Amino acid sequence: MNHARGEGPKQSLCGPLPEETAERHDPRPEPEARPISSPISSPISSSTKSAEGGPQTIDGTTDLRSQPVRGRDSASASQHPNLSTDDPVANPTDDDDLIEIPLDVDANRAGLRLDRFISSRIVRLSRSRIQRIIAAGQVRAADTGTIILRPSKRVRLGQRLIIERPAPSEPEVVLDYDILYEDDDLLVLDKPSGLPVHPSARYHRHTLTHLLRTRLGEGHGWELAHRLDRETSGVLLLGRRGRGASCSVLKRSFFERTIDKRYWAIARGDLRAPQMIDIPLGPALGSKIRIKMGARELDDGGVPARTAVRPLARGTFRGEPVTLVEASPKTGRQHQIRVHLALVGHPLLGDKLYGLDEEHFLAVADELTSLGELGDKLGLRRHALHAIRLSLDHPRTGVRMTFRAPWPRQLADIVDAPERDDDDPA
Repeated sequence: MNHARGEGPKQSLCGPLPEETAERHDPRPEPEARPISSPISSPISSSTKSAEGGPQTIDGTTDLRSQPVRGRDSASASQHPNLSTDDPVANPTDDDDLIEIPLDVDANRAGLRLDRFISSRIVRLSRSRIQRIIAAGQVRAADTGTIILRPSKRVRLGQRLIIERPAPSEPEVVLDYDILYEDDDLLVLDKPSGLPVHPSARYHRHTLTHLLRTRLGEGHGWELAHRLDRETSGVLLLGRRGRGASCSVLKRSFFERTIDKRYWAIARGDLRAPQMIDIPLGPALGSKIRIKMGARELDDGGVPARTAVRPLARGTFRGEPVTLVEASPKTGRQHQIRVHLALVGHPLLGDKLYGLDEEHFLAVADELTSLGELGDKLGLRRHALHAIRLSLDHPRTGVRMTFRAPWPRQLADIVDAPERDDDDPA
């Protein structure tokens, strides 16, 4: 089975299948929540619709409220692309509706007390709350099913623990995707903005991984080869799971940098000429936000980071100049494109972490304001970053292939795609 798609009608994955910013490539699996009772019904239709209108979290910027969107480019969304209700979807769950969160003990955490281990993996939970979870019998060993009641018990390398938690009410997201290409070894999706790839403290069922299991079944066999932040849209690769299978080939290709990734971003200001941004990055010095990245010297915890950027088109937004930029990351650091453009004075439109003083972001984390209100302050309830094109050698045949995800309508309403796109490297 082999079909490629352009911008035609969306195809669903319900049928049979033989799974900045430079988005960070990290082959290690994140904790993945699994429902252990009857699944709740989604408040969002996953029926097919036309191409998207508006990560990480924040997904790479993390488990804060997502933009509530009723559908991809529904009539109301296309008429008012930046307007949507800010209240989370009413999504009540029964007290008996639980999820399981598997946590694997790696070498860096082996030997930790149980409560400290859980705290290191689910950082949003306080120590006292973790101890209450343990005391309630909600932590067990995956291999034996034994409930662990002592917070001081030491975890061991390779051990898998299961944490039971009530299923939370989750923010509304776009529970949908487009298929750009599919064969026996490769699945290429167009991920919408707002859809988290993996579960987090706030998102469990409203994730791409859960959506794939819902549509394809638990044993569908696809595995993500890389990630996109929650608010980032565009091309996403999946390969077959298993030792020596296509996903391992794809991950190796990312590691060896034989996959060419291009992003389009709408940056504030007038970026006049192509340039190579060569600024080492690391955890932002002096920031109160754990996930925030910033310029960092190599001898002070920084790692090399290089992004080639070039202007494609210009426009205005709220009376100020903006530039449609093509960004080609030469390294794969967390939030790389977003940080680099902000450091040279051109932060992305809608970037809540790097486009405003961080006190605004902290106010959302402290629930003093909402993510939607912060988006309104910026004029856009997503950051304007889209994985437009990805070129790779097919994991089985070796044939060079290129996939493109259409420029989202919501962003095209701000700066339209140029009539001619020169694909030569920046």
